[in-house]
Amino acid sequence: MLSADFGNLQRDIEMLNASECDWLHVDVMDGVFVPNISFGQPIVRHIKKHARKPLDVHLMIVDPDRYIADFKAAGADILTVHYEACRHLDRTLHAIRDAEMRCGVVLNPATPVSVLEDTVQICDLVLLMSVNPGFGGQRFIENTYNKIHQLRDLLERKAPQCLIEVDGGVNVGNAPLLFEAGADALVAGNAVFSAADPEETIRQLKR
Repeated sequence: MLSADFGNLQRDIEMLNASECDWLHVDVMDGVFVPNISFGQPIVRHIKKHARKPLDVHLMIVDPDRYIADFKAAGADILTVHYEACRHLDRTLHAIRDAEMRCGVVLNPATPVSVLEDTVQICDLVLLMSVNPGFGGQRFIENTYNKIHQLRDLLERKAPQCLIEVDGGVNVGNAPLLFEAGADALVAGNAVFSAADPEETIRQLKR
């Protein structure tokens, strides 16, 4: 949703409702954890009001524990937090589950998959950043394919139910390679909203 037209947000949400996309991915940035500010709970509530699909809310903020209940109230169905932003990740993930949301953890490009050895069992999904977080439209980091393979190996050992999500620089060219590497869900913002026919681009990504 970060790449949507915020002057016509309801229009873009209705387009996504009619499309083959499964979730609406909502990036929340605080200008501290990442060098950009996006939006907070009021916009999430507005998106939820019109969306007919689950909201996948990605918190790129410091101290996310303070806002778990707020984003549940705003309409988040899935809540993901950054490993790098959580002092007590186990506690944070359990708090998200206790709030009756699906929980996920996000890894920045420089953070190794191995840091999740002791917490991945709690997760419903792991989101791998394939760009450095903070801005849309960045170039895809090729090492992401290796991290997907590493994460798939970890999940097969410890959390086979957990999904792998990839966010950053995803397009119709690399989507097949990402699925082949082992990804389950892809976040596409700029590739969709800058396309002449966003719904057709979503169809191509799904296929």
